[in-house]
Amino acid sequence: MKTLEFLILGKNEAILPILLRLVNANDNWNAVAFNDEKLAQDYFLNTKIDMVLLSSGIEDHVEKEFTAFCLKNQPEVEVIEHFGGGSGLLQSEILHRLHLKGKL
Repeated sequence: MKTLEFLILGKNEAILPILLRLVNANDNWNAVAFNDEKLAQDYFLNTKIDMVLLSSGIEDHVEKEFTAFCLKNQPEVEVIEHFGGGSGLLQSEILHRLHLKGKL
């Protein structure tokens, strides 16, 4: 199985390292995290991303604009809004999307 690339965007500095650890704990999953949407956009334009995780602290208009940006530039990307609920919920959300896309 190929390595799936994740981009995490969130404004809660305490949560980002936790999300990174949870995603990167899975074989064949690789995540990078940003708290600045402009830096995340630059990275996104230069990297093939499979999943975007939107975390807490992002303003509604930024969330909508960033999602539209991602889908315009990489239409096959999956964007997941994850605002908490534990590691089991995060993994379930990701696995559900992968299943729907036929990547499991």
